[in-house]
Amino acid sequence: MTLEPFRMPPILRAVLTLAGALGLAACSKPTDASAENFTAAMNTYLAQRGDLCLGKSQWPIDVTEREIESGARNAVQMPVLEKLGLVAASVAEIDLKDDDGISHHMKVRRYALTDAGHKFYRVRDTVQADGRKAPQGNFCAARLSLDKVLRWNAAPGAHQMVVTYTYKAEPASWMQDADAQKVFPVVANVVRGAGSAELTETFRLTDAGWVAADL
Repeated sequence: MTLEPFRMPPILRAVLTLAGALGLAACSKPTDASAENFTAAMNTYLAQRGDLCLGKSQWPIDVTEREIESGARNAVQMPVLEKLGLVAASVAEIDLKDDDGISHHMKVRRYALTDAGHKFYRVRDTVQADGRKAPQGNFCAARLSLDKVLRWNAAPGAHQMVVTYTYKAEPASWMQDADAQKVFPVVANVVRGAGSAELTETFRLTDAGWVAADL
């Protein structure tokens, strides 16, 4: 009797192939360097650090006559925020020391957040120089979220990866103003780059998986 070789039906072959793929996926660990794991880690990071802020943490902000004459950053930006109803201006008197330690009494233009402006002031825990976390506020102009993880590469240091990604941007309503875009060009460029511009973030490997280095 001649035995013919067994031929697996195509449908059975497809089922077994799918089962094998699912089995491999089920064995994937949170510590693996994979698109799935970095996507989850990036979403966690941006949920906590996705605010695009202006570096204005201490309020009110005083602008001196000298800063106005030289076109300093706050002297240019604050009037635009005032026009948009986000800050209110008043005149205040302060004593300010110069580089030689000599105190000078002067009048300044003082800008304070309005109720509308406070809606864009975010407070979060920030790591201090001594390693402790302390709450710190900042005035923010947009919110970023993940579009897509593109690639990852090993970073200097043990068990670290630099992840490259594209992002989505949700700008504050006042960033639609042409003057705001002019005095905050970095924010305007980031918003325009949504979906195409690439950003990077460093992640470190922990026992539980990948975590952004600055969390």
